[in-house]
Amino acid sequence: MMAAKIKVLDDMFLDMLKDVYFAEKQILKTLPKMAKAANSAELKAAFEKHRDETEGQVDRIENVFEILGAPARGKTCDAILGIIEEGKAVMEDFGDSPALDAGLLATAQAVEHYEMARYGTLIAWAKQLGQQDAAKLLMQTLEEEEKTDKDLTSLANSSVNASAAATSKAA
Repeated sequence: MMAAKIKVLDDMFLDMLKDVYFAEKQILKTLPKMAKAANSAELKAAFEKHRDETEGQVDRIENVFEILGAPARGKTCDAILGIIEEGKAVMEDFGDSPALDAGLLATAQAVEHYEMARYGTLIAWAKQLGQQDAAKLLMQTLEEEEKTDKDLTSLANSSVNASAAATSKAA
């Protein structure tokens, strides 16, 4: 009987890469639905812009798999599925509400924060494993996620939250 293989950081890195690959592909499917549901033209545009960026992020992850000599395969990410379910609930429960955009934006930021946490970890592990090229590709994505989060915060503060709140006071 053979002893079970001891899993090491390389295995954990590949496992989390599969997780984030699955997550990005789910986000690609979800962003157009969020853009369609949004009332604010700026929020629609932000979702559409991030969808285009996400395509590039998927390509980068595929490049990282290539660097590792591993097939580009996803692994079900329950965290992203949960956040996406929350987004669906926002669209169902607030679909005709002025607060819809605020809820969509909050969901989008939950996605960004999840991704930033994952990419930060992957970058640290890639560096630890001597995978500098992989770390560079992942850093490009992390920087895009951080910028998207800042842009969403700015949009929330400049218009979306105020629009949702203004109608609350009028009711």
